[in-house]
Amino acid sequence: MIAALGMYDRAETAAANDALWQEIKHHLGYGPDALTRDMDFWEIWQSADLLLAQTCGLPYRARLHDKVALVGTPIYDIPECPDGHYYSVLVAHRENLRDLVQYDGARFAYNEALSQSGWAAPMSHLTDAGIKPGALIETGAHLRSAQSVASGDADLAGLDVVTWQLIQTYDAFARDLVVVAQTKPTPVLPFITAQGRDAEAVFAAVQTAIMSLPQHHKSTLFLKGITRIAKSDYLAQPIPAPPESF
Repeated sequence: MIAALGMYDRAETAAANDALWQEIKHHLGYGPDALTRDMDFWEIWQSADLLLAQTCGLPYRARLHDKVALVGTPIYDIPECPDGHYYSVLVAHRENLRDLVQYDGARFAYNEALSQSGWAAPMSHLTDAGIKPGALIETGAHLRSAQSVASGDADLAGLDVVTWQLIQTYDAFARDLVVVAQTKPTPVLPFITAQGRDAEAVFAAVQTAIMSLPQHHKSTLFLKGITRIAKSDYLAQPIPAPPESF
């Protein structure tokens, strides 16, 4: 069996994620001894051995929704945001701060095209504001998108707000960045399991595990609980145009 919590896993959060998994396993009564960290996300998400993983909303609605079972939606400690939702922030270099409309034609860094927070939500926000980016820079990770703005290789980047909170906590270059705008809230990255598994039992184990997790681990992960957001709410979000169409 496979368990993976890779969406917000970095050196500083690894111990908290490991502790969370051990609590989940304890309350579920079975599962792998350790989290998987050496497999491609798509291999994990589509594996028949998947017990628990977290995916992004865009991969879920675009490719996975009919291949996996939805477990539930984590609740993160995000100021002024409904439970089970999150948003993206558009960040710029502090020395290059302008009104958002003045970033028309700017170099835009994004992690990948199948990312709700790095691509879909930011592009929807920019399009609604009548802004068309210039050069598009695919970085492969939110952290690298932020670094590309801090180094001057990009003018704007779209970041998941939880990742942004982690960057502000652990990365010194964050002091060079400033939030220019934030997008509308959308459902948070869902927990999934393989089809045929008892998603209700996994939900209950995750719920109890979060309640049992020491507060310092919950604070490290910005994690408050788990809720249920309907599959239809995930599927109702639009599929964005690909980068090559811009």
